[in-house]
Amino acid sequence: MKPIITTERLIIRELHPDDAAGIFRLDSNPAVHEYLGKSPITTIEEAQNAISFIRKQYETNGIGRWAMLLKDTNEFIGWTGLKLINTEEVNGHRNFYDLGYRLVQEHWRKGYGFEAASACLEYAFSVMKLEKVYANAEKGNTGSNTILQKLQPVHTESFLDEGIETIWFEFQNNKIGS
Repeated sequence: MKPIITTERLIIRELHPDDAAGIFRLDSNPAVHEYLGKSPITTIEEAQNAISFIRKQYETNGIGRWAMLLKDTNEFIGWTGLKLINTEEVNGHRNFYDLGYRLVQEHWRKGYGFEAASACLEYAFSVMKLEKVYANAEKGNTGSNTILQKLQPVHTESFLDEGIETIWFEFQNNKIGS
C-alpha cells in the first residue's frame, strides 16, 4: 500500500479493509471517545463499516481520513487527514476541508498527533492547493487544542456544537498568491 505522506516517524496512507482490527482497537476505547460523543464502537463490524464509509469518501470526494502507522514497525496507531464536509453545516460553514486525527491511547503525548496534523496541513496547501483548512475540538479537549494551537491558526473562535463549547480553528495557505 503506497503511502500518501511519510514523516520522520509515520506512514500515512489510505485506510483499507484489513485495518479493521486497528480501527476497532482505536474506536472501542471509551477514553478515545471522551470528546467525541461518548459512543465508542462495540463490534468489529462497526469498524469495517467505518472503513467502508471512509473509502466511499475517497471515491466521491477524492479525499478522506487516512491510516496512520509507525514507520519502524508498521503498527496502526490511528487515523489522520482531511475530510470534505459538504453534507452538514458546522459553525456556519459548509463545503470545507476539515483537518482531523485520532490516536490509539497508548500513543497519546508522543508528538504523533502534531506530526501527522502538520504533514496533512502541508499536503492540503502544497499538493491540493487549498486556500483554507478548518478544524475544531471541544474546549475541554486540551490535547487536541494544544496540537491545533501549535499549528498556528490564523483565526480561532468559540461556538456551541450541540450545546458543547467548541473551539474553531482556521488555517490559511500563505503560499497562495506568492
